[in-house]
Amino acid sequence: MRIAVLASGGDGPGMNAALRAVVRTAVGEGDDVLGVRDGFEGLLRGDLEAMDRGAVSGIIERGGCVLGTARSPVFRTPEGRARAAATLREHRIDGVVAIGGNGTAAGAEVLAREHDVAVMVVPGSIDNDVVGSDESIGFNTAANTALDAIDRIRDTADALRRIFFIEVMGRASGALALHVGVAGGADAILVPELPCDRDELIELVRGVAGPHKRSTLVVVAEGETPGGAFAVAKSVGAAIEREYRVQVLGYIQRGGRPSVRDRVLACELGLRAVEALREGHVPALVGRIRDEVTLTPLAEVAHRTRRPPVEYLRLAQRLSR
Repeated sequence: MRIAVLASGGDGPGMNAALRAVVRTAVGEGDDVLGVRDGFEGLLRGDLEAMDRGAVSGIIERGGCVLGTARSPVFRTPEGRARAAATLREHRIDGVVAIGGNGTAAGAEVLAREHDVAVMVVPGSIDNDVVGSDESIGFNTAANTALDAIDRIRDTADALRRIFFIEVMGRASGALALHVGVAGGADAILVPELPCDRDELIELVRGVAGPHKRSTLVVVAEGETPGGAFAVAKSVGAAIEREYRVQVLGYIQRGGRPSVRDRVLACELGLRAVEALREGHVPALVGRIRDEVTLTPLAEVAHRTRRPPVEYLRLAQRLSR
């Protein structure tokens, strides 16, 4: 076979580990592998390069993506997808492995349906909102990076007796906020899946910010409200007579060396993606559900969002007081 591999959308730790697994599995089976620069945008440009085992040597521990990744507005159009399919035909590509999140899965599904392209998607997203896998590559590392930052912020909050509103990534998903909020002992966690009444939040913060508690931490998912943590802090802080600060963790959550968990997951899913192409499966997302590597048809994945464990809010509420 001739297999093309690309990464699309936002980067995340472990994408390189997945790329390495795809290339080495395919080459080990005697297949040719072409790496696509900058995701679907690279297909539009015809920017492909041959890859062998040496091309992915020494990248398993690196964050980001050595091939580059991008979001492509042109690929979202029928004309753009037709150009991408033409590139695949020109290079005699038999199958594609795409590493990315919801947008990647949606784009791959349409490309497969419109142009009869064999595609396997490996979920790589710190948002952990991809249907078809309990966890996406990059989520574990991003959560640990955010947790480390929150632990450090608590030191300062304790010393200065302050309230901190801490914004974490996740787009429209609260998965990252829920996990790091519980693990970091946050007093409140705000996520888009469960809109929070501001009056209730004010009373909650007042209740926990008592004379015997020096620090108060409120973790806010970036998509929870327009303006993020700054908007929340402004509405809550004005009603509470206590100094507060806002900290947006931002893109530090995307970078860095992937954790053991993300590397192993990337190796498993990358290998299975190549196997599934060789076995002739329908276009699918390769995921891990209840400790088993699974294939979920892209038609069941595209334009859907995995719901985070909102029951974690109960943990935070019960344990913060």
